[in-house]
Amino acid sequence: MSLLVVGLSHRSAPVSVLERASLSADAQIKLLQDTVATEPATEGAVLATCNRIELYADVDKFHAGVAELSTLLAQHSGVGLEELTPYLYVHYEDRAVHHLFSVACGLDSMVVGEGQILGQIKDALARAQELHTAGRLLNDLFQQALRVGKRAHSETGIDRAGQSLVTFGLEQLAVGAPVETWARDKKALVIGAGSMSSLAAATLARAGVAEIVIANRTSERAERLARILTEGDDTDVLARAVPMTSVPFELTRADVVVSCTGATGLVLTAEAVAAGVGSRAGQQPVVDLDEVADRDEVAEAPLPPTSVGTDEGCPLDLSAVRPGFSVMGEAAVAGMDAATLEQHAAWAAGTTVDRRQNDRTGRGGPEADADLIGALAATASAVGRIPERRRPEPVAEPPRPEPVLFLLDLAMPRDIDAAAHRLAGVRLVDIESLAEASADAPMAADVDQVRRIVSDEVAAFGAAQRAAHITPTVVALRTMAADVVAGEIARLEGRLPGLDDKHRAEITQTVRRVVDKLLHAPTVRVKQLAAEPGGAGYADALRTLFDLDPETVASVSRAEESTEKNARNRGPA
Repeated sequence: MSLLVVGLSHRSAPVSVLERASLSADAQIKLLQDTVATEPATEGAVLATCNRIELYADVDKFHAGVAELSTLLAQHSGVGLEELTPYLYVHYEDRAVHHLFSVACGLDSMVVGEGQILGQIKDALARAQELHTAGRLLNDLFQQALRVGKRAHSETGIDRAGQSLVTFGLEQLAVGAPVETWARDKKALVIGAGSMSSLAAATLARAGVAEIVIANRTSERAERLARILTEGDDTDVLARAVPMTSVPFELTRADVVVSCTGATGLVLTAEAVAAGVGSRAGQQPVVDLDEVADRDEVAEAPLPPTSVGTDEGCPLDLSAVRPGFSVMGEAAVAGMDAATLEQHAAWAAGTTVDRRQNDRTGRGGPEADADLIGALAATASAVGRIPERRRPEPVAEPPRPEPVLFLLDLAMPRDIDAAAHRLAGVRLVDIESLAEASADAPMAADVDQVRRIVSDEVAAFGAAQRAAHITPTVVALRTMAADVVAGEIARLEGRLPGLDDKHRAEITQTVRRVVDKLLHAPTVRVKQLAAEPGGAGYADALRTLFDLDPETVASVSRAEESTEKNARNRGPA
């Protein structure tokens, strides 16, 4: 087994990098095709979720495999290799198996114990099978990972350690209140009709929302989801489907918005959110649907003022800054363009007011802030705007009004503009804030039991793979022995042409029993030795000792793989 995984996840990379490195469905297909076309790899599978991108491959050379897989990830994600490399992790052989089994059990998830990852692993395997990039190793690996994940959830209380990303996100929106209490009688807008959006809609329905509106680019999928929700026996929610062009209007009615699409750009800009909130408060006109040509067009509604501040030269409206955000930190400047950032840096350098506490190193203050914001301005010149990338620092600010619109963005890359967090009357939770919140979540005692299950399953899988590796050699040895027996019986018949059938059969059976007994102990023992760590060399020793033709062994392997492939294509009986 030469299993290699190269990837990045919420544990190794900031959300801003994951967002840029996310792979579309077409990009995943092309990545798989290019992976198996390279020299080091013979099999490939991609596991791409909202918080991880991993490429699995069976390689014949470790270093060449790492270099090739890393390069392919960079090429297909659009993030330069030099920029991507610091965030990549590499696992090989048993460590790679351990990693996937841990992922399948929810141990590596943003919300520990969530079970949705099992469906994503199943989809990754199905995609690799459909493209014929998964051979014996990856088929065995991913199928066993699914079994291990199911075992962990059935034999332990790992479900108590966490829940789905949807439920966790709704809990963050509810801010400590029971989700059922918070959601009761609210109107919800769900953008997207994929697996995550469908889960969000079902969760909201069970939580007691009064209405769910489904908006999706493909109307048939939205209508199907709305029909499923309406006809469900466990809820009495009203559900209906609308086109994407209706989203601006639905924003004026919704209390909760959940968005998870495969779009590469923003689905909801901060301006669109501001228009939706303003319209219900009588401050902005309702969006005219006839003027919206597609989902990327939004109403021309201004954000809260950011060009005039209460302190001279400050581009922020200091009275409207969200509590808990430093006016000199990255959070405060999320969404600003380069020119405004430069203005803010100049104000920070010249002000005598320290609006945040110094950090632990004592390097805080206006001068450090000016340098930070100046560096951000340079970045903004290249990328257009600055995302919010770290936990804001607490400052004393006036309380914000209670939110009238709750936004949950589960997409990667993000669907909702991060600058929407600055809007009064809006609470936004996205992948970045979920990552921060989950880092402080307590882990259940059952996690240790799941880890023991993973360790045991990794050992068993490795032993099975090593034993399977020597099986073709053992089969080839027994085939050679059978050929030797057949040849000797034929020679005996030439020497004793008068031998009757009864005696011929008895002699043949006796010779076969002798050969089988001689081979039994060595072949059983060699399988046991080969299953142990470091046992890969026993197959080579067996071929050398009995002078077995390597091509004969290879033909046995090909025959077994062909039989397994035909069985998979036929499906379960």
